[in-house]
Amino acid sequence: MILNPESEVLETLAKNVLLAARTAPKAKGIDDIVTALVEKPDIEVLASKMEKLADEKGAGFAFLKRDAANLRNAGAAVLIGVKTSGAAGLDCGACGFETCAEMLNRQKVEGDFRGPNCMLKYVDLGIAIGAAVAKAKDFCIDNRVMYSIGAAARVSGLLDADVVFGIPLSVTGKNIFFDRK
Repeated sequence: MILNPESEVLETLAKNVLLAARTAPKAKGIDDIVTALVEKPDIEVLASKMEKLADEKGAGFAFLKRDAANLRNAGAAVLIGVKTSGAAGLDCGACGFETCAEMLNRQKVEGDFRGPNCMLKYVDLGIAIGAAVAKAKDFCIDNRVMYSIGAAARVSGLLDADVVFGIPLSVTGKNIFFDRK
């Protein structure tokens, strides 16, 4: 008899969650999505970076420490980001510039994320994240999309992308992401 075998399959299911992100529709069929399965040693790297960012950013960012505790308590975590390879070429103005060329010629701002980028790339990222969390829910895996994990992954150099979000995954008797304090 194997007791509580569900925790043994979480890594495999996390890969399926990333599969959903990868196969999600992309604007103009161009895939600039970057995915990663966070390995155990990197969980502590990310959680420590999140706590350091909380201290650096001040009182309004105390949630980063709460999220770090959630990450440490999760059974697994995935990262989904976008590393843009250009713009859609629509000159739509959603990025804040009149033309794609004007946006592309701007100096990139480096912070938790790197931008500006084509708005359609952000939409692609959102669709990929949505597909991933929907697949996690299909598997009955508790999850939460976290800016904090993604920012720590990018700032620490764990994932080479312009914008990153993290999704911790948990299979316990109670959703650890529900009534966080």
